Amino acid sequence: MKKFAVKVEEGKEGRDGQPSVGPIYRNLLSEHEYPPGDPKLSTTWEIFRESVEKHSGNRMLGWRELVNSKWGPYVWKTYEEVYQETLHAGSALRATGFKPGARVGIYGANCPQWIVAMEACNAHSLICVPLYDTLGPGAVNYILDHAEIDVVFVQDKKMKELLNPDCTHARRLKLIVCFTSLTEEQQDKAASIGVKTCSWSEFLDTGRENPFEISPPVPSSICTIMYTSGTSGDPKGVILTHENISTNIRGMTVDDVYISFLPLAHILDRMIEEYFFHKGASVGYYHGNINEIRDDLMELKPTFLAGVPRVFERVHEGVLKALDELNWRRRKIFNMLYKYKLYWMNRGYKQKDASPLADLLAFGKVKNRLGGRIRLIVSGGAPLSSEVEEFLRVTSCAFVLQGYGLTESCGLSTIGFPDEMCMIGSVGSAFVYNELRLEEVPEMGYDPFGDPSRGEICLRGNTLFAGYYKNPELTHEVLKDGWFHTGDIGEMLPNGVVKIIDRKKNLIKLSQGEYVALEYLEKVYGITPIVEDIWVYGDSFKSMLVSVVVPNEENTKKWAQQNGYKGSFMDLCSLDQLKDHILLELKSTAERNKLRGFEHVKGVIVEPKLFELSEKELVTATLKKRRDRLFKHYKAEIEALYQKLTGAK
Repeated sequence: MKKFAVKVEEGKEGRDGQPSVGPIYRNLLSEHEYPPGDPKLSTTWEIFRESVEKHSGNRMLGWRELVNSKWGPYVWKTYEEVYQETLHAGSALRATGFKPGARVGIYGANCPQWIVAMEACNAHSLICVPLYDTLGPGAVNYILDHAEIDVVFVQDKKMKELLNPDCTHARRLKLIVCFTSLTEEQQDKAASIGVKTCSWSEFLDTGRENPFEISPPVPSSICTIMYTSGTSGDPKGVILTHENISTNIRGMTVDDVYISFLPLAHILDRMIEEYFFHKGASVGYYHGNINEIRDDLMELKPTFLAGVPRVFERVHEGVLKALDELNWRRRKIFNMLYKYKLYWMNRGYKQKDASPLADLLAFGKVKNRLGGRIRLIVSGGAPLSSEVEEFLRVTSCAFVLQGYGLTESCGLSTIGFPDEMCMIGSVGSAFVYNELRLEEVPEMGYDPFGDPSRGEICLRGNTLFAGYYKNPELTHEVLKDGWFHTGDIGEMLPNGVVKIIDRKKNLIKLSQGEYVALEYLEKVYGITPIVEDIWVYGDSFKSMLVSVVVPNEENTKKWAQQNGYKGSFMDLCSLDQLKDHILLELKSTAERNKLRGFEHVKGVIVEPKLFELSEKELVTATLKKRRDRLFKHYKAEIEALYQKLTGAK
């Protein structure tokens, strides 16, 4: 069997109440030691400066401007132009009184100004504190206070959140810099709470008129404090040093043109962009509406696409919908070509060689939906279903792989291999700059010496964070004996690759004593065509699972038409017949995926509105479900559903 990781140390059985720990695994490239880094490129600022020297005329940052109410073509700044703007922004920060070590907030959607502000922080040893652009005034207020932020760069659309009366800690700010310009009302509102404001152009002018020598960081300097979006409780401030980030950047292997739409406040997008800048490559930003991202894809024609599973599930759904609209003969040809190419890929052929004819006749159209030039697709943030991953590997005409990491591990802890079909469903092997092992979770029955080997994923290496800001207790809790305990449950496959099967805290025990992995079930049920999104709920005092399902609107209307039901989508979602249909579809998916009886959903609440559109902030910025908020929001309906189900028994 082909191996993708090397075992460098045997595991140990637990003694005296200590959990067992599995063998330590490393990437094949770092079996004896980590690859040496360049001491001249040990901070993010050094990496950026070198890129400017090597690639000064290359296109660096691209964006689209609104022209006559329509989004125009991409406009670009070169590396040299961004560098000069960075010097002005850094000088402006220093001229305004901010010294090395000060915390600088960046609050808004991805755009060139975001990157310039970040690089200005790097140039002067200031600490960049990103704020998710989806955060409301409550979370923003917490981070402003907790991180002791002195100045915030903000998108114009987010000024209202920052100046919201509930955002009381905005009063501690000394300066707000708007990415564009401010209205008179915004200026007056900020002045009323004692905060100075200026537009982006005014800020850069200040820097031009007051040049400052840069104050570059050292490797151990704090580069950023990234607040996790948090599925429960207050966000945690993850401290990442320049050494952490620069080490990670050197270990990646992609280039060309990247479309940026994941939040820059999320570690996945941040690390990809940092790597692209290291290589002198181009980053184009989406125009701000995720529902219209296909238009940006067609305009930018990127070569690299990264996203969370929900993004790729929607691509999958879109292709299936287009297939449904074809006549039966063309659908049959597509399915035949799919099976033919999959057969040869499973036999070891590279995806581009498995069936060039199938790519020409059928799958080139899928590639064109993504802009026509995609060479690499990476999914991260949560496990991608095997069904969707296989579909993309066959039809996208690109390399497709999954990666795994956390903010605490600087975003990359394992990575898959392209053209290796045995990787489907896994997140690959250990990254070159860290080690990985599994630790026993006895209360859940996970044992690294069991068959299969399962346990909590623990990481060690140069990319691990320095700790949680102002939270030594939590830091000590997760960093034990030099190992970071991720809270994720992994399964080690015989070939040395890892499969994520759940989170420790999302594993529940039903009343009959069976453990259920909720996130895993949501991944399985989420591929059901009638389902747009699903939240699975279980109670330790109940013997069955229930769920809240957001139906797919197109498929729901198609079902209604076929069965003689009329009305709006909202009207259809109130029908008991739709609930019954959804339950049957979920049952079919469960049986197809060989779920056990207690893993079958027995009751459904139909929700017409996507969770991410709720004003209750039911999901994080990366679309992870906030289970405590979801339960609170649907508590009455869940209790009524359980009462109905137990009464019917």
